[in-house]
Amino acid sequence: MRLSNYKTNNPVFSEFFWDEQQSSNKKMSVTGILIKSLCCILTIAAITAYIWKLNENGMPVKWFTLGGMLASIVISIVISVRHHWAPVLVPIYTIAKGVFLGGFSAYAHVHFPEMPYQAIGVTIVTFFIMLLLYQTRVIIVTKKLRSVVITSAISIMAVYLISLVLSFFGIKSYIWGTSWFAIIFNCIAAIVASFALLLDFDYIERYKHKAPKYKEWLATWGLLATLIWLYVEVLRLMQKLAIRF
Repeated sequence: MRLSNYKTNNPVFSEFFWDEQQSSNKKMSVTGILIKSLCCILTIAAITAYIWKLNENGMPVKWFTLGGMLASIVISIVISVRHHWAPVLVPIYTIAKGVFLGGFSAYAHVHFPEMPYQAIGVTIVTFFIMLLLYQTRVIIVTKKLRSVVITSAISIMAVYLISLVLSFFGIKSYIWGTSWFAIIFNCIAAIVASFALLLDFDYIERYKHKAPKYKEWLATWGLLATLIWLYVEVLRLMQKLAIRF
């Protein structure tokens, strides 16, 4: 069966990634994705720690957050258009995300020193819980589940994008505050990000030992995007709860 018969499970991925099979003896493997993902995560952690240090020394890191976010968006778009460039672009994407997370986490690190580590812990625990639920088939990834998660993820990203654009005109959205509406929105976003992990696992399982080797970078990109999204939502939620209570 052709891989092109399947639709993407991860909102980061595009259907055309799998349209054509490359003639290669080496295929995508779980081990390859795991190694690449771990290397990227360690790189992000190192960059984040360095930016925290700069912030502690008095350097403003606001522009790190904005710059890293915009760079990662642009790189993601380029990867979507030129997926054969993924082996080069995903490491650059990793650096951009590290810069973004460094600036994003700096505020919490200064005002709530333990909070970033707690958010990392929650993210890791959530990852393994969702992996266990997937492997034991307690939750089965069906076509309906994919549709719901992808639709929800796209809707949430659209809300964030609209809110970001409005902020440039001095209009503050309710999702950035500490109201109950903002807290509930964060909870929903974190839940959707958690379920997106199930789609990542399902996606990798479908195409392991089938897709060309270089597409491990595409799978790594999707997994990183979901994990970072989950971490960001968890950290934002913890910040809002700490400020409110």
